[in-house]
Amino acid sequence: MQVVQDGRLPEGWTTTTLGNLCEWVSGGTPRRSEPSYFGGKHPWITISDLNDGELSDTAEYLTDAGITNSAAKLVPEGSILVALYGSIGKLGITQKPSTTNQAIACALPDAQAYNSRYLFHFIRFRRHELSQQGTGVTQKNIYLGDIKAFTVPLAPLAEQTRIVKKLEELLADLDAGVAELKAAQKKLAQYRQSLLKAAVEGQLTADWRAQHPPTETGAELLARILQERRTRWEAKQLEKFAQQGKTPPKNWQGKYPEPIPPDTRSLPTLPEGWVWATLSQIGWLDRGRSKYRPRNAPHLYGGAYPFVQTGDIRHADTHLSKVEVFYSKAGLTQSRLWPAGTMCITIAANIGKTAILSMDACFPDSIVGFLPVSGDVSVRYVEYFMRSAQQKLEDEAPATAQKNINLEILEKVVIPLPPPIEQQQIVKSLDETMGGAKENNSAIEIVLKQTTAQRQNILRAAFAGELVPQDPSDEPASALLERIRAQRAAQTPDQKPRGRKKKEIQDA
Repeated sequence: MQVVQDGRLPEGWTTTTLGNLCEWVSGGTPRRSEPSYFGGKHPWITISDLNDGELSDTAEYLTDAGITNSAAKLVPEGSILVALYGSIGKLGITQKPSTTNQAIACALPDAQAYNSRYLFHFIRFRRHELSQQGTGVTQKNIYLGDIKAFTVPLAPLAEQTRIVKKLEELLADLDAGVAELKAAQKKLAQYRQSLLKAAVEGQLTADWRAQHPPTETGAELLARILQERRTRWEAKQLEKFAQQGKTPPKNWQGKYPEPIPPDTRSLPTLPEGWVWATLSQIGWLDRGRSKYRPRNAPHLYGGAYPFVQTGDIRHADTHLSKVEVFYSKAGLTQSRLWPAGTMCITIAANIGKTAILSMDACFPDSIVGFLPVSGDVSVRYVEYFMRSAQQKLEDEAPATAQKNINLEILEKVVIPLPPPIEQQQIVKSLDETMGGAKENNSAIEIVLKQTTAQRQNILRAAFAGELVPQDPSDEPASALLERIRAQRAAQTPDQKPRGRKKKEIQDA
């Protein structure tokens, strides 16, 4: 095998552009107002149909009239499809004659010129560089000309076939390993959810509970919390009256906003000593505050006050200690600083994701903060419960342009409340069992990253001529290109000499 030195290609290889190698076309979209153009027998491929693999079925089909009356073109089996908009470089290979819309470029197959799968794997290998050429504000896109100008290392045709065979053998083994790892990840996720379910239903601590009778039941705890909640509200109201120099009005205590009690009619029976409660009964819930978005008001950030965003919560692991954006003093004045220990709950984009602040921080109104009324309510237990309820919250979120929930929905969330000592035991048990699952998942993530790097190394070797031996008897790629040029020239009709314009004849 000839090894590439200093970036030079092996003997018999050459460099060309995708435009010189292949004939490229793009498609079109028939008028939606004409129903007779849709529902026919011809697959009509859009970017959402592309799957980085072989493609035989599509969401929509065109009729003959739909093709005739639009820019859509029927391309043959084996055509390489490349997304030009949004998901730049997303790929597909047609398994039957198909049409595409204008957002997809098609390389028409030519078995005498190149191996379609060689080209497919090359574009997949280099698509990051292709996508970097994208322009646009709301959606990045490239043009057909960008595809044609992209360079490709071209092996002799016979070697292309050998490369594809070896490459796909290696990638198939790698894909099988990745599939096993992802299956293991899925099982771990299911295991974690089953642990959470067992914990908040009392099954995880059933044996422990039998040996440790509580000194205070969940019902007694809830009654104490509700009294403490009201007492704290009254103290805060009296403080406000004092600051304003006012005498408390008659029956002012009657304005106390009672938290919403749980509707237990359809709820299952809890373990002995537990009680149903709502989040608003056991804690204070309020939306974050950010009058201006930092990106629209640069003077609000760059200081020392952490500004938590929904993405920070999504990527946190129980405790949130790192953020990317910090508020300045000006930013703090139009927001609110929540104390460490606050549980953050996302209510937009990523519904019901949670994390506990490890530092004082601000956050916008797309996040709700939860603080327990009493120190006998474990915020760790509540956060574990919210993880068990996250999917249900997301599934039940109103479907608008972007799924979201509001503060009122969270206030009504019903939570099983164990005695204080059992809350701590649940947290301890989950920390131990979930910790092992987390370590296993982290190990899988490391291996998956390694397989991604391994895939790129295999592809790099393939297109550097290092994957299979070269054969001196192969027709050089330069001769292949010359033949392609000659064939194209022969297929291009001679242009007639342009005649003199009428005015030129008159002037003569």
